[in-house]
Amino acid sequence: MRTVKEVSELTGISVRTLQYYDRIGLLPPAKRTQAGYRLYDDTALERLQQILLFRELGVPLGEIKAILAEPDFDRSKALRQQITLLELKREHIENLIRFARGIEMSGGNSMDFTAFDKSKLEAYAKKARAEWGDTPEYRASQEKDAARSDADRSRLAADMMRLFTEFGGMRGLSPDAPEVQQQVGRLKAFITEHFYPCTDEILAGLGKMYAAGGEFTENINRAGGAGTAEFAAAAIGHYCGLE
Repeated sequence: MRTVKEVSELTGISVRTLQYYDRIGLLPPAKRTQAGYRLYDDTALERLQQILLFRELGVPLGEIKAILAEPDFDRSKALRQQITLLELKREHIENLIRFARGIEMSGGNSMDFTAFDKSKLEAYAKKARAEWGDTPEYRASQEKDAARSDADRSRLAADMMRLFTEFGGMRGLSPDAPEVQQQVGRLKAFITEHFYPCTDEILAGLGKMYAAGGEFTENINRAGGAGTAEFAAAAIGHYCGLE
């Protein structure tokens, strides 16, 4: 067994990040001491390796959690796909290096942009991610996203943050106040309409993620003011019967 500090030293992952992974249910420790300190066994470290490989390929934490939770997740197949993706990524970087060195040696400009072409890498990544995330929620989200333009995605993100801005304006109320609970209902309906069917179970998990620290918490608190993420999480917890 290794402590969180020892795992941090072994992997280069900060203690804060490991704690965050635990809070969102992505990498729970194998056990805790009587004092509450996290302890990690070899199985947990193998799971961390998978997480880090997926992160290296740009897969969001929420998707990684869903992928690893699949009962038929094929670790060997995923590893083969990850290796292929990393090789494609290396090939792309090597092409860029050769391109940059060519410009440096010639001392001139080049109108050849083929080195920037990532279509092969992106096509394989899309195929692999579809196989990793073969859940109803993932498929629903991907189908809806495929029909959106970049402008649509930007508007959707702004609309989502507007909901949290409204949560921020309610921080003077109790999380179980009727107005706050109605706002949770609007958030749930928004996710269902634009992303995937948002059950109470999924919503409860999102609430925990919102308040767990990191990028999610920072963005929500930026939109609604300090403490908004924690307030929204408490409201979601009450809505889903966790409190």
